[in-house]
Amino acid sequence: MTTAQAEAATLTETKTTTQVTGSVALLEGLIAEGTDTIFGYPGGAIMPIYDALYDYKEKLSHILVRHEQGGIHAGQGYARSSGKVGVVFATSGPGATNLVTGLADAQIDSTPLVCITGQVYAHLLGTDAFQETDVINITTPVTKWNYQVTDANEIPAVLAKAFYIARSGRPGPVLIDITKNAQLQLFDYEGYTPCEHIRSYRPKPNVRTEYIAKAAALINGAKKPFILFGQGVLLGEAEKEFKAFVEKSGIPAAWTILGAGAIPTDHPLNVGMLGMHGNYGPNVQTNACDVLIAIGMRFDDRVTGRLDKYAKQAKVIHLDIDPAEIDKNVKADVPVWGDCKETLPLLTALVEEKTHTQWLAEFRAYDKTEQETVIQNELNPGSGEMTMGEVVNKLNELTKGDAIIVTDVGQHQMVACRYAKFNRTRSNVTSGGLGTMGFGLPAAIGAKFGAQDKTVVAIIGDGGFQMTLQELGTIMQSGIDVKIMILNNRFLGMVRQWQQLFHEKRYSFVDITSPDFVKLAESYYIAGKKVSEREDLGAALEEMLNHKGSYLLEVMVAKEHNVFPMVPQGSSVSEIRLK
Repeated sequence: MTTAQAEAATLTETKTTTQVTGSVALLEGLIAEGTDTIFGYPGGAIMPIYDALYDYKEKLSHILVRHEQGGIHAGQGYARSSGKVGVVFATSGPGATNLVTGLADAQIDSTPLVCITGQVYAHLLGTDAFQETDVINITTPVTKWNYQVTDANEIPAVLAKAFYIARSGRPGPVLIDITKNAQLQLFDYEGYTPCEHIRSYRPKPNVRTEYIAKAAALINGAKKPFILFGQGVLLGEAEKEFKAFVEKSGIPAAWTILGAGAIPTDHPLNVGMLGMHGNYGPNVQTNACDVLIAIGMRFDDRVTGRLDKYAKQAKVIHLDIDPAEIDKNVKADVPVWGDCKETLPLLTALVEEKTHTQWLAEFRAYDKTEQETVIQNELNPGSGEMTMGEVVNKLNELTKGDAIIVTDVGQHQMVACRYAKFNRTRSNVTSGGLGTMGFGLPAAIGAKFGAQDKTVVAIIGDGGFQMTLQELGTIMQSGIDVKIMILNNRFLGMVRQWQQLFHEKRYSFVDITSPDFVKLAESYYIAGKKVSEREDLGAALEEMLNHKGSYLLEVMVAKEHNVFPMVPQGSSVSEIRLK
């Protein structure tokens, strides 16, 4: 426990009544919850909180971002790398609305956040006052819970409830909107009590052992069982339990992009990535297995392709903490509700120890085809322009799969997820469900603050980088050490790929011109280099990784190069294309 947490705990235990402002009560509550870092941007309606924060510089670190969207993506990166709740401050009106994209991203990717927004005085609500927006109704669809505080007496209990909701069950973003009068109001503060229960809110469903037994019976009788695992394993901190289940059952396991790292990439039973740009074997074998075991994943359309042609031959077992995900997209023959940290050991105890050697060999045969048709050309082209895959592969050689890889959205994201090595948990930070361009740079900043002992490498496309490049200012001012690698193909690459394959090469507004990224970085006092030749790549990557402080490396890659394999939209996963 830190000194700040101990002081807050003492204040809570003694229940001493003290007259404080709502702003001070808020900051004391954050300390009691273990908050150490806040990402934010001040403004008029949240100014009392920032005034109080002036006296908390030794207890709370505040990172001044350059845009509220950058702040919330940084909060996401922090939460994803640390496993803690990210905290974000923004003012009213445009400050609050600039959080909406990040809230939507965090909601669909189950990222725990507590966002605090300032609001106009309570007596001005509904009058269209300066910088007033109805942030509660705007953010209701993209938050797990939100609440507007108009009386300072509510702040301690509401904040406690916010943290409990954000981190419990299936995590998600929470927003508290605090009117300016409540921030300034003095009230009798009796300390902070963390929330441990909310009536009518059940974060974890009761585990029904009869379904565990049914699932085990199906698995034990299966000839070709197949595991699909997602971020739920990571969110439940069930990596150890999951590994034990996989190794005892001997079942091949494939991951969604948010599930990467739950078991190491090189684990012998890890058969690769699922989905539209996933590996050949996992996609095809989905329609060949006899029992499909989904763990902490939601059968997203990028994973399933056409639902009417998805795993129709298989019995489906679905383990998930969120009952709303069971039967939502794919009908489960055996639903297993509950936290996988609890349900997996129960299931492991009942499954028989097996190897499934022949079934695993079928995956390896598909691997061989993919290696010969796609991967060798991508990772070792030998001549011509550099590919994104060979850049990521060279990075693997240097990091040994121990770095945290943060990606933006586009072709580089799919290439990085396919070829980067993830040998540690919480080492893949990306925007999955929403696919938010501009996510990468600010999320990498947050990820580094959340895991300062780890190397953080942001892999970003030239298009996405230009959406939030102002956050280079946050790096400059905070002095954080983030390695930035821009894979520049001079196109909005993923859109261009679709236009080439499905729209007769009608390249409509995807050719993008960029500034001199290295000079741009230098203007923010960040070292950098541009590489165009293959023979210079290795040394440039080493220089980037060994540099003390942040570094920007721009790598010029093939302009018209596509990511394969690919499941065309509207196709079955077994109709995956290798070229």
